[in-house]
Amino acid sequence: MTGNSALGAREDLAPTSPQPATANTFVPAAERNAGIDALRAALTLLVVLHHTAITYGAIGGWYYREVPTDRSIPSTLLVFFCTVNQAYFMGALFLLAGYFTPGAIRRKGPRLYLADRLVRLGLPLLFFGLVIGPATIALAQTARGRPFAPTLWRLWSEGTFESGPLWFAQALLLFAFGAVLWMRVFSRQAAALADDAVARPWPSNRALATAALVTGSAALALRSVWPVGVNVWGLQLGYFASYVVLFCFGCIASRPRWLERLTAEQMRLWWHVCVVALPILPVAYFASRALPALPGQALAVVYAYWEPFVAWGAIMMLVYRFQRRFATLGPWWKSLSRRAYTIYIVHPPVLVAVALAWRDVPANALVKFAVTGTVSCLLCYVLAGWVLRVPALRRAL
Repeated sequence: MTGNSALGAREDLAPTSPQPATANTFVPAAERNAGIDALRAALTLLVVLHHTAITYGAIGGWYYREVPTDRSIPSTLLVFFCTVNQAYFMGALFLLAGYFTPGAIRRKGPRLYLADRLVRLGLPLLFFGLVIGPATIALAQTARGRPFAPTLWRLWSEGTFESGPLWFAQALLLFAFGAVLWMRVFSRQAAALADDAVARPWPSNRALATAALVTGSAALALRSVWPVGVNVWGLQLGYFASYVVLFCFGCIASRPRWLERLTAEQMRLWWHVCVVALPILPVAYFASRALPALPGQALAVVYAYWEPFVAWGAIMMLVYRFQRRFATLGPWWKSLSRRAYTIYIVHPPVLVAVALAWRDVPANALVKFAVTGTVSCLLCYVLAGWVLRVPALRRAL
């Protein structure tokens, strides 16, 4: 996944330093930004840590759960960690994916662009669904005394297709086709929108607040049909309100390079909004437990509107800080950025294997989270490097 992908971008374009945040700044779409590449890589490692937290007591679906979710302090902390992550980290990846989409379509043309997406997104999705996913399920089942090889053979004989975290590639494929359709069918509107955006500064704070409220309302509507935790063809549609909004914003922001033009003042304001909003959800959660008379949907409403306000601030802070921190990428960060997509693909079996390797060792859940997460990230980094030494795989990833 490269070019317009949030993960796996190649280093074939020289990183550039962030441009001054002025209304008239325009950065050509062909240039890369080292801060954005580093952010994408860091978010990939956060995905690994997120799934590690689920392994040791957080809420969420994962192949192997060693510690059940309960009301203990470690479990509560890991639940909050994952809840905050969920508010922004995949949305940030969709934003970055959208940011590179229009330029990729213009450079390659719609047909070549879609062919490239089918190779870089579709083939990894198929391989994961048919091979890595079932193998990870079989590996996790060994914790219940079920032998690996017979379990894997049974899954294959039943035609199991397990997309797992590659739901992200599946969603990006759908978004890619949607972006091409929009640019073809509504070419005039798309061109006018892009031309108009070049001369415009970042959206106003009022516009961003309105977008957050609309996103929260859309999330609430989606979850009334597909509650959180319900999969439709491997996709949790209850979370897709913010994903669609952020991907579309990334597309709109692409030509004027709004991410490079984000001002410190606007970033600080929305980061403060995020910090103020963070404790609201835990307070609402404990209030719902202490006051059973509260309507059952109250917490769901708070959650739906809490997410975008946290997401906007967290994403803006990360985009701003990473660009200021990374004018260029050093060797390690450049290597991590190049391996990010591969790390994302291979991390499920690696994480499950590491957790299983010391499941019988008694230790605090937070200690196990820290050790397993760190070791898994390091092993995934090494394994991704080996995978990318294979020429055919390097071209596809």
